[in-house]
Formats: sequence, structure tokens, C-alpha cells
Amino acid sequence: MTHPIIKLDHIDVTFHQKKRTIQAVKDTSIHINPGDIYGIVGYSGAGKSTLVRVVNLLQVPTAGQITVDGDLLFDQGKIQLTAEGLRQKRRQIGMIFQHFNLMNQKTARENVAFALKHADMTKEEKEAKVQALLEKVGLAERAENYPSQLSGGQKQRVAIARALANDPKILISDESTSALDPKTTKEILGLLQELNRDLGLTVVLITHEMQIVKDIANRVAVMQDGQLIEEGSVLDIFSNPKNDLTQDFITTATGIDEALVKIYRQNIVKNLPEDSILVHLKYSGATTDTAIVNDLYKSFGVSANILFGNIEILDTTPVGELVGILSGSPEQLQAAKEGLAAANVAIKVLKGGE
Repeated sequence: MTHPIIKLDHIDVTFHQKKRTIQAVKDTSIHINPGDIYGIVGYSGAGKSTLVRVVNLLQVPTAGQITVDGDLLFDQGKIQLTAEGLRQKRRQIGMIFQHFNLMNQKTARENVAFALKHADMTKEEKEAKVQALLEKVGLAERAENYPSQLSGGQKQRVAIARALANDPKILISDESTSALDPKTTKEILGLLQELNRDLGLTVVLITHEMQIVKDIANRVAVMQDGQLIEEGSVLDIFSNPKNDLTQDFITTATGIDEALVKIYRQNIVKNLPEDSILVHLKYSGATTDTAIVNDLYKSFGVSANILFGNIEILDTTPVGELVGILSGSPEQLQAAKEGLAAANVAIKVLKGGE
């Protein structure tokens, strides 16, 4: 049985400001397994960054229990480690941020080396380690460049190399791609995936974009107003979201919301024939390998006009969706809907069939 590497149980974080009391995190529990790429999604103010900062006690909670890699860090309202013990534990937890946090007066090499300042290594060992880290993140040729001479993606690679300097078991990414363009974002996410795979790193992603979680995570938690509102595998969450906010995140990430705006403007949809219905189909796994649309005509005499289609790979499992117009008699359409449901295809009628 796998034991979680991060256990946050019943975490509360309360801030007192003058006459106001702010509950940033309310009774939230999250367990993250070794080797997970775990996404925590929420809009600004949801409490996700505050929650993750309690993992290494950069934010001390008001209540709850924190266990990291088998060690109890916080319980009964108190830190359970000595100052030296906490320092050692923090070295196991690397962090990267949206704005890189590099020292402008130091080169890429010096920025990475700074993280090894207190390491029990010779000068030569430190130099070799820094070189290996820069190579690992694909930036060896930029070692002597200053941050002002680097692109956003290159700065983030330096920050990742620095975060890896003390061989952490956990890497926390706090909106680390928010300042990057889409192409560079994909490259950085690809690097995080590679580090997760090659080094066995547990990666915790904090983001307001479900697209980022969709691309690389295997589990996801959704937060709103300081509370955890939904948690599960990426496949489960995308296939069957329980919460309206989660559904909002997913429709944005898959592009279906933008597609539907355009679909509803089409004349064929505006003037939908009486024998037709506009449907949204969702399916996953082996179902994506079958000729769903072709089978509708063969099995039920229902013709299909596809207006939008998309297939994603979520944690190695294909997930697809279609928006289209199905045409046939009421009896044929009903039989087709029942046939789709039997084939594990979720069907939602968007228009027609009243």
C-alpha cells in the first residue's frame, strides 16, 4: 500500500487584520502520493497558494495536522520539529514561482550555486552539481548569462535547476507558468513531466488554469473560498465533474465553450429541422476507438452532422467529445440515445427534441 508523501489534514489558516478576520483555508484535507503530479486549481483568493505554503511551514496553519514523507511537522497547534529539523525538511521541498525570484546581479550558474551555499560539499563538487543541473534543464550554454539576458522560459529553467539543487523529493510550482507564453508554458510543463518521470519527483502544481492540469497532472483538487470542493483523478474529474465551478474550469480548458458560441450562430442550428437534435457527446477509454457516429446510422438509421470534435489524452487515457446534429424519427433518435448510453457515451441534448 502506498503511503502519501504529503498529508494535510483538517487545515485551517486564519489571518487577523485590524478589525477583520479572514479564513483563507477552512478545514481542508489533501493527501498526495509519491510520484503524483497533483494539480490544485482555483481562482485568485481561493486559498490554494496559502494551503500549499503550509507544506513546508512557510505558512503556519491555525489548526490541523501536517505530515511530509512520514515526519509529523505540525499538530495540536504547534510545529513538531526543531529549527534544524525544519531546515532539513525544507531542503526536501523545492519551490518555483511565477516571477522566478532570481538574483539579478548573479549569473545563471551563480543563482543555482546559491542554493548549495550551506551544502556539505567541496567547491569542485558544487561546481559539478551546478553544471549537471543546468544541463538537466537544458540551459548549460547559458550558464554565464545574467537574468536580464534570458527569456522568461530560460529564467524559469534556472529557477527549476535551483529548486533541484538539494535533491528534493517534492517540487511545488506556484503559478510558475503564468508569466509565460503558450509555447514556453508547454515546454516548461514538459520539463516538469520529465523531472517527475526521471527523478521520481512528486510535483504539486498550483494554477488557475485547468488546461495546465489537463496537460500533465494525474490528480486534481479544486478549491473555492478556502475550501476543497472536488478532488480526484484528472480522468474522473474531466469525465464526471460534480461541481459547477469544476465544470466551468473544464469547459474553458477543453475549448467547448468557445466552440458552442460559434455553433449556435450557424444557420443549421438556428433553424434546426423538426426531425433533428443538437447533442453533446462525451466518451473515454476504449469507446474512443469505436466508430460511434458510423454505428448510429448502421444500427438506428440516424444520420449525424458533426460540428465540433476533440480528443484529449488525460493521464494516458483518451477522452473525446463531439457536438453534432442527429437526425431521424423520434423513435430512431430515442433508440440512438439509449444505444449511446449503453456504449458508455454521455449524451446531452442541447437543442431540439421537445
